[in-house]
Amino acid sequence: MKRTTKILIGFLLLLFFQDTFAQTYKNPLPVEFGDPYVLQIKGDKYYMYGTGGHAKNGFAAYSSTDLVNWKDEGQVYYANNKNGWSDSTAAWNGAYWAPEVYEYKGKFYIFYSAQWKENPNKDLENFRVGVAVADHPAGPFVDISNKPVFDPGYPIIDANVLFDKNGKIYLYYSRCCYKHAVESEVATWAKQKGWFEKIEESWVYGVELKPDFSGVIGEPVLLLRPPVKMNDKQAGWESRSVTSKEVNRRWTEGSVAFKKGDTYYMMYSANYFGGKNYAVGYATSKSPLGPFTKAANNPVLQKNIEQGGVVTGTGHNSITYSPDGKEMFCVYHARTSATGDKRVVFIDRMKILKDGKLVVEGPTTAPQRVPGSK
Repeated sequence: MKRTTKILIGFLLLLFFQDTFAQTYKNPLPVEFGDPYVLQIKGDKYYMYGTGGHAKNGFAAYSSTDLVNWKDEGQVYYANNKNGWSDSTAAWNGAYWAPEVYEYKGKFYIFYSAQWKENPNKDLENFRVGVAVADHPAGPFVDISNKPVFDPGYPIIDANVLFDKNGKIYLYYSRCCYKHAVESEVATWAKQKGWFEKIEESWVYGVELKPDFSGVIGEPVLLLRPPVKMNDKQAGWESRSVTSKEVNRRWTEGSVAFKKGDTYYMMYSANYFGGKNYAVGYATSKSPLGPFTKAANNPVLQKNIEQGGVVTGTGHNSITYSPDGKEMFCVYHARTSATGDKRVVFIDRMKILKDGKLVVEGPTTAPQRVPGSK
């Protein structure tokens, strides 16, 4: 009897430890691409899209039911579809970047940036934003038009869309640094040191989108830009690419907008995406088109190597929720000492505190609970 009891106890302990192990995961996930965007659809299924990976002249996707284990769905968008408007032979192999997919009126729409083939000035960075549609989140996606959504007259990337409760739809994007030299105290300081003659900047804009995504309504509104003054509390972390003598550019890109209560949140990334200083901050507003105020606790996500960690280059995030809807997650790309220059996907918990403060509990590489598990 005693032997039987011991066997039963041992078996129960084995089940316990197996269950405990099964309910944890570690970053990074086994997905190698940048700018990850997660779409959650009905039935507790997720699809993730990103820049690069195994896709050629387009975008690939992965699917999951738990945000941890991902199935490769293959390439879901090809630039050479019947309405393709981009130039796959241009710099960066056409620059197919930052795809985001939204479910809308029974269809799935992928917003992305690429090199526009209409390029009379032969600009190196001729990026615009396009949108393609599919009946299924795994494609195939076909462009809704043979041209970009609109042409603001300068290169743009990193489209993000907000379907507001007021019934309006808003498009956010980043104006690229290319040919956008901006005067600031940081620029003057860098020139005096003999590092850079000029500092180019990228800025985040917002504009109302037509309900059929065929264009925009009104003029774009400037929402976020790097600080002008060096004593600005945001200047330290947003200027690291310049102050570390890395490159003559300051970025404000990778925006993701969402609403909590009566407050609009906009997360954004700053610094060189290919460097260690890439980091995430956020701003808040009472209106979808601003004005937005940057948060005092920025950055909310950044490298941890100074604290003994192994993670750098944290940025261009999206947000999603656990299958039970109770937990909010920040999905982003980063690099580790083991992955080198490869951008890999991280998923960490994030919270909006009672005082409205946004907090990301990352970057992490230690085991943690699977989303939605106890």
